[in-house]
Amino acid sequence: MVNKKISGTTASFPWQRYDNKPHQQRIFTSVKNSVVSSFSSAMGLGGDLVALWEVRLSDGVHKIGFEHGTTTGRRVLWVDGKERVHHDWMFKLVGTEAFSIGDTKCVIKIEPVGGFSYEYSLEVNGRSYKKFSENQSKILKTWLLPMEDEETSSPYMRIVLERDTLDVWVNGKKLETAGEFVEDGTETHFDLGGHPAYIKAVSSGNRREGIIHSLVVDGTEIPESLE
Repeated sequence: MVNKKISGTTASFPWQRYDNKPHQQRIFTSVKNSVVSSFSSAMGLGGDLVALWEVRLSDGVHKIGFEHGTTTGRRVLWVDGKERVHHDWMFKLVGTEAFSIGDTKCVIKIEPVGGFSYEYSLEVNGRSYKKFSENQSKILKTWLLPMEDEETSSPYMRIVLERDTLDVWVNGKKLETAGEFVEDGTETHFDLGGHPAYIKAVSSGNRREGIIHSLVVDGTEIPESLE
């Protein structure tokens, strides 16, 4: 039996570690097949699914699925439910698979970890998945507003502020904004489906906390969302 160790996944899969005893193999195989089946069905993936990641970008949270046939070397890469790479036969079981999400460069690494065990890890823009995700959580501020987006037919608006560039994104589209200095900070104004909105930036007075950003739509402050 091939043990599949996954690095940097967003889901914690119970078959990642076991001590290879026969009865444990049967238990973990059963659990693994059940969990993979549910994830595969949800994303439209095949039966060789070995890794899942969620990559948080300004234009949305992108779901990556990777299939790896450890007998044939078959590789299938999915991004947001769409097949991006498909190799039915690969002589070399280990290696890399490079792809992009817009301007974001990604690489999946397949590495042996002893015997017939493999480790799957994701790098994003040259950083490990963990470090990239930690950095994104620092520079992206996100709000989810239950308001229909007529352009995308989405039942909500996902508003994202890039703290390093001050760009504002709504459901994957970068908006035109207008900055204004106010008495206690700055306001970045924009239109949100016909509703006046702005992101206010004020000093926290704490060096470690830095600048505090808040979203105001139609005069009402919207609570920040955690993704």
